[in-house]
Amino acid sequence: MFTQAELNALTSPLSNAARVLYCLALRPKANQDTLLSNPLQYKELLALMNSDPQREPVTRGREINTLLEELTQAGLVTLPESLSLDMSLNGKRILLPLISNTQGYQPFHQQHYAMHRDWQPEQQVFDDIAALIGLIDKSFDEQDIGEFVAYWLGRPEAVFSSYQWTQKFTYALKNRRTAKGYQATKKVGNQVVTVEPGIEADDNARQLVAKYANKSGKN
Repeated sequence: MFTQAELNALTSPLSNAARVLYCLALRPKANQDTLLSNPLQYKELLALMNSDPQREPVTRGREINTLLEELTQAGLVTLPESLSLDMSLNGKRILLPLISNTQGYQPFHQQHYAMHRDWQPEQQVFDDIAALIGLIDKSFDEQDIGEFVAYWLGRPEAVFSSYQWTQKFTYALKNRRTAKGYQATKKVGNQVVTVEPGIEADDNARQLVAKYANKSGKN
């Protein structure tokens, strides 16, 4: 049984091949609690996609990734932090964020619209997607939103739901913060994050404090 959020996303502009991949391969065996798919097996997926003899055959894993990219754009699929559509996903699990009715995403899929100047991300959706994709620094400001809005205002043909717009914004933040050359004062894992104002002692300072604290204790 599909959730209403899934049905709304599946009726958005998608290729039939992407719908087949989601409905017949990913959704049936997905875990309702973890939102994770079964490990992807390219060989099985290629056999499924090639079951129609009238359709041009799919022969490579990267073609499966192209279909997964469509599903990602529609909000039906999300990749965990360690994965990328530029790599092989054979044997990997991906997230299906809309499969649970408890997520409360349905209202965010009911209306589709082009970008507008007053757009703001949906905070609930942003927090959930940020957690799913491993975005460490969840802070953003008006400049981040402004740059995103300015980019998409130049593409008036793009029409998405509130969920999809927020998903794109979240991915844009992560891509920027993992990009080579991005300047920040601290790095956590493979992401750079903004350090809040304050005093942070380095190792040498801590060693000096310990040294003189020991001397004071002996006097």
